[in-house]
Amino acid sequence: MLCSTQLSSPLGPLVLASNGQALTGLWLAGQRYFPAELPPRREGLPLFAQAQAWLEAYFSGARPAWDLPLAPAGTAFQRLVWELLLEIPYGQTTTYGALARQAAARLGRDSMSSQAVGGAVGRNPISILIPCHRVLGADGGLVGYAGGVEKKRWLLRREGALPAEGLLLNGPGA
Repeated sequence: MLCSTQLSSPLGPLVLASNGQALTGLWLAGQRYFPAELPPRREGLPLFAQAQAWLEAYFSGARPAWDLPLAPAGTAFQRLVWELLLEIPYGQTTTYGALARQAAARLGRDSMSSQAVGGAVGRNPISILIPCHRVLGADGGLVGYAGGVEKKRWLLRREGALPAEGLLLNGPGA
């Protein structure tokens, strides 16, 4: 049973999708790669209530315990990158290059393209929960967020992951 719902958030409307047992999508309204067609809306799904409670706690500045089942659909490479994103601690950031090195190591390769990793990060179907907003450019700039750089900045500030006010504001993509 595929279904979806919409929630309000400080970042605007969020659309969640589920297969009935796990979340399969979480998109900010208007973001790149927003699905052309959503599953039928369904209210009252316990998983959606659980996700809403987690998101409300997160947006209020808490660090809610992780207890949400996720089932993002993607290629094996994309799923590997998304697993690496889940390993980035709350309030910390990494770079596309660092993720590329981690992906290469997991795949037993000498190297991996940062652009390939960036493509997988950008196609993350479960924004916020799979924290693609925690990935920065090589120079620490706020680059490449499907939901928009301002929303990325807001999320990183919420987590305390940005340096003092004024830094990164003129970086690439800012």
